Amino acid sequence: MKTTSPTQGAAPDLWHHYGRTRGDTDRSVPEEFSWIWAQDSGPGAEMLGDLTGLLVADLGAGAARHAAHLATHHAPARVDAVDASPAQHAMASALYGHLAPRLRTVHADVAEHLNERPGGYNVLYSVFGAVDFTDPRLLLPAAARALHPGGMFAAATLGHYIGGAPAEPDVQHADVPARAPDGTPTTMRRWVLQEHVWTKLLDSAGFTEITIDRLPPATPGPRSADTLLLRAYRSG
Repeated sequence: MKTTSPTQGAAPDLWHHYGRTRGDTDRSVPEEFSWIWAQDSGPGAEMLGDLTGLLVADLGAGAARHAAHLATHHAPARVDAVDASPAQHAMASALYGHLAPRLRTVHADVAEHLNERPGGYNVLYSVFGAVDFTDPRLLLPAAARALHPGGMFAAATLGHYIGGAPAEPDVQHADVPARAPDGTPTTMRRWVLQEHVWTKLLDSAGFTEITIDRLPPATPGPRSADTLLLRAYRSG
């Protein structure tokens, strides 16, 4: 999820605290896979199609819960759970290392990882992960190159800002609150873009058959948000 390369040691791990409480108390493999922001309803892994025997990567996998579900229930050849955060990678390895070799946790900058593996994957996906926190002008071309011709890319991202402010009408990030490992308040970049912006970016990166669905929350509230579900294929 964090986009700074692991080789740049001076950068603080802004995902150090994320998911730590749940990681300490819930070590199970999720029975469900959900794309929507609240993770409580909506479409599931069927949106990715039949994964049997395929090479899959979760981009900005965090604790790798979605990847663990796919590895356990959908018979891929392998799912690579890729994340640049040392803390998230360590948590994913501790929670689901026992699922190797079908699940592999990878500590790497996502765009760099993809650029090093041209044609290496059948399916790439992100659930509020790297697609939200990496400049899409870098990530999406790398994703297209990393897919086999005809391979699928799918991502869930925010349809608007938490609190209701509209998504950006151009490729513009927002600085959102974060915490350094020592608790110091700071910010990180997040891309919350309108549908037509994502469509243009995906097209420019070399994707075809682009579809974007807006999924409303099952239960509206002050922290709820619409989800954009992006799907596209690498041109053959």
